[in-house]
Amino acid sequence: MMELNDRYNRTFKTLRVSLLSTCNLGCVYCTMGDPTINVDKKPQTPASVFLQQIEQLHKQLNLDTIRFTGGEPLLYRELAEVIAGAKQIGIPNIKITTNAFLLDRVAPLLKEAGLQSVNVSLDAVEEEVFFKMTKRQQVHRVLKGIETALACGLEVKLNAVILKGMNDCQVLPLLRYAFDKDIAIRFLEVMAMGHLHQHAAEYLYSQNDILAAIDTEYEFFKLLRKPGATANYWQTLEGKTFGIVANESDPFCQDCNRLRLDAQGNIYGCLSSNHPVSISDVQEEQVLQSKLQQAMWQKQDLKFTGSDLSMLQIGG
Repeated sequence: MMELNDRYNRTFKTLRVSLLSTCNLGCVYCTMGDPTINVDKKPQTPASVFLQQIEQLHKQLNLDTIRFTGGEPLLYRELAEVIAGAKQIGIPNIKITTNAFLLDRVAPLLKEAGLQSVNVSLDAVEEEVFFKMTKRQQVHRVLKGIETALACGLEVKLNAVILKGMNDCQVLPLLRYAFDKDIAIRFLEVMAMGHLHQHAAEYLYSQNDILAAIDTEYEFFKLLRKPGATANYWQTLEGKTFGIVANESDPFCQDCNRLRLDAQGNIYGCLSSNHPVSISDVQEEQVLQSKLQQAMWQKQDLKFTGSDLSMLQIGG
């Protein structure tokens, strides 16, 4: 097992795996595309290929957490198999990030396979705003998926990307919903990725903006940030907590511990990099170590600088 550290003592302990680059929603910060795509005919990387690469990386890095993303991971036909395989490999924490549109159907199966935690991307609880953000209706399907996941014992957290002039009216409704369900929520500043690489500032609803909105209804105080955490957290006087991922206002690059793997066998040490490192044909341990060192060199010193990659490709 290799000791991989840079001058900030950063290492790779969390692996994010983008299983596919298709999705059944058309979120405005991700693709601005048509969500009515025929995903069934698109080829998918076999679970066996992913698991071989995951096992190679785990042997080198002693991973603490693996998170399956997309696109939309619930569209990946072998999701239960890849989750069960990650569990068998011995990775302690197995999670997914999903829009939860299909979660109601599969939550018990994924729990049985070894899934422990679900991050649900939910940018609005009101139908009209949900449609504006996702180009799909039926937000109730997402809420039903959350209920099913909770009922079968999965940990559920909410992620809400807040865009100025689009869904900033949803900060308080989302917070009330999370508090009512007693589930964690994090608000995210928009990232300068994909088609928003040069235009994200137009939609930036900052950490201070979010706090100002919450301050109209709740009193709160800031909690100490844990090393490696992507979010800052606050607690209300009633004991409820919420987080903000402020990649623009208050970046967390200096202790980021994340490595990303896409469906083509490329690894990314940083979302700011447009130059992935391929491990698809790597068999020798020494070669993999060299590839991981290249990925570590990609990490930004202080701040995410933007990327032409879309969220659809790499899953955030």
